[in-house]
Amino acid sequence: MKINHVIDNKGIVCGKICCTKIENFGVNYNGNQVFENVNLHIHCGELTAIIGPNGAGKSTLLKAVLGEVKHSGNLAYVDAKGERTGNPLIGYVPQHLNFDITMPITVLDLFNVCLSNEPTWLNVSKNIKTKVSELLIKVKAEHLINRKLGALSGGELQRVLLALALQPVPDLLLLDEPVSGIDKNGLDLFYNIVSDLRMKHDLSIILVSHDFNLVSKYADRVILLNKTIVANDSPQVVFASTAVQETFGLYVTKKAEEEIFC
Repeated sequence: MKINHVIDNKGIVCGKICCTKIENFGVNYNGNQVFENVNLHIHCGELTAIIGPNGAGKSTLLKAVLGEVKHSGNLAYVDAKGERTGNPLIGYVPQHLNFDITMPITVLDLFNVCLSNEPTWLNVSKNIKTKVSELLIKVKAEHLINRKLGALSGGELQRVLLALALQPVPDLLLLDEPVSGIDKNGLDLFYNIVSDLRMKHDLSIILVSHDFNLVSKYADRVILLNKTIVANDSPQVVFASTAVQETFGLYVTKKAEEEIFC
């Protein structure tokens, strides 16, 4: 997808396109600088992948964007007219959902609690059932509405969480290793759905992932984060850079590069 912006020596200049701006972000835990000086513009319709070694601050950056950890810097949503409209509406899909798999809670129960704030033992309204069905259809999971959470496969659960993150449709969708441990069929289904959703809703997406092949296939832009932004460019440019080689101890040969980008 072609993104309408240019980069000059003063930073990113956005064209006529909406944008989530992460400006001068930093997180410090008790004197330990997790990351600093993170500046990103995430454009509507763009999937930006964040890669980096363990401890680089990737998941912490997402938590900072969510407002779950104290941070320096600013977060703003700018519409296509270039006008700031406050903080972006954010959807979030975590790597795992911690819950007791023996609990008799269904997918419908989960949505009912999240959408209506009603206890799970109360009857679910017809309006909620209709809304949940519509959301699950978006992620090809409508057949799971009465399935117990503990009976879902890893891929099914992540699609349910993705549907939940779409209510309401966010300005910015955060995906934190959302397919870790999921088989290839589940992985492909999840990301094909994500691709369709970002086209349909013009979503801005930040993906944290360790899977270079996956990132190369789906990302418009790759950020190499290691306490700060080390590289920021297209997948082809970043994965061929000396920064990736030095960070991961990788040397991308011509053959390997063809395998990654084909």
